[in-house]
Amino acid sequence: MAGPVASFHLVRQHAARAPLVLTRLGLDRRPLARTAGLRFFRLMGTGRGRTTSLSADLARRALFAVWDDEADLAAFLRTSPVAARWRTAAEHYSVRLDLVSGGGRWRGVEPLGAMVPVAALAAAPLAVLTRADVHARSWRPFLAAGRPVSDAVQAAPGLLAVAGVGEAPLGRQATFSLWRDAAALERFAYADAAHVAVVRRTRAEGWYGEELFARFAPTTLEGTWDGVDPLELNPG
Repeated sequence: MAGPVASFHLVRQHAARAPLVLTRLGLDRRPLARTAGLRFFRLMGTGRGRTTSLSADLARRALFAVWDDEADLAAFLRTSPVAARWRTAAEHYSVRLDLVSGGGRWRGVEPLGAMVPVAALAAAPLAVLTRADVHARSWRPFLAAGRPVSDAVQAAPGLLAVAGVGEAPLGRQATFSLWRDAAALERFAYADAAHVAVVRRTRAEGWYGEELFARFAPTTLEGTWDGVDPLELNPG
């Protein structure tokens, strides 16, 4: 597909090298900023396991990126020293993302604005990225409401993988998830009582300063997530 594409990368270090994760969150920004064709990126810490409520896994980090085209993404994975270090980690996973729908702002930028949406197949997997800047005044109700939603999403039929991610300072929260198909995602998004209630409250009480929500058609590029390629779990 011509035009911009996005990608998501999850890297877990060996436990003994976990302190390097925080260092790399700072040091990798410079080489990434000089990477050809990389038009937007965010390096982030992650929560523990599949939880999307507040927690921290000091051995794991994530990268969300938007590229001028798929050739630039492929060149990064093939030649970048950042990507080369991922392959010596305990585990890494990289997935290409073609925009299906959605958008929004990320720290004042509209990173998906130049991407041309593609049509998603009904039986194909979907990736979902949600992120928000939570107002300081809304932090307490956001945390309280997030715990039951985290429990619900982890138990949702059709969920293939999920990670809570975020940036400093506290309150810049995001979630990246992979779903078996659109039907599974929509059953959770529109039928789960805890999730529906939280969505209503965020609008009614104005919890967020800015937000982004997007669906993507995902394609695994390399690696595994918790020991498997989650997209191969889709029987279609």
